[in-house]
Amino acid sequence: MDSFSLDCRELQAYQPNRYPFLMIDHVDEVAPGQFARGYKNLTLNEWYFPVHFPDGPNMPGALQLEALAQMLTVAITTLPGLKGKVTHALQHTVRFRREVVPGEKFEILAEVLSWKRGICKGKGTATVNGEIACEADMMITIPEILEQYLPRAKG
Repeated sequence: MDSFSLDCRELQAYQPNRYPFLMIDHVDEVAPGQFARGYKNLTLNEWYFPVHFPDGPNMPGALQLEALAQMLTVAITTLPGLKGKVTHALQHTVRFRREVVPGEKFEILAEVLSWKRGICKGKGTATVNGEIACEADMMITIPEILEQYLPRAKG
C-alpha cells in the first residue's frame, strides 16, 4: 500500500480523540502498518499552557507521550479494515529530553516494530527544531482484535 497524507479532518477517521485531546494537527505521511509522520503546532492558545506553568508554559510530558501514541495509532488504523477502531495503551517507556514551549512545532514520527494479534509494538520520536524532545517505546492494542486471542474462562 502506498503512503499518503491526512489533513486535520481526514485524520479523525483514524484517530478517535477529539479536541481538546487530539494531539496531532496533520499527518504528513503514513505508510499503513509501517510508520506515520506528522506534527502538532503549539500556540499559546493551547488549553494546558496557562496552567502548566503560568510563568514558564510548556507542554506536559503526558501530552507529549499521548501525541506519540496517537501517531502510532494512525500507523495501525490506516491498515485495511481497521479504520475507526479504538486503541488502548498497554505499556509505554518514555524519555524526555527538553521542554516543549508555545510557538514550537512538535514533529512526530511513530514506527511500527511489530503488529500481531491486535498488539502493536512501536517506537515514537518527537523533535523540535531538529532536536529530540522525547522518545518512547510503546505497546498499544486494538481490544476488539486482541480479545479474539485471549483464553476463554471455563465455567
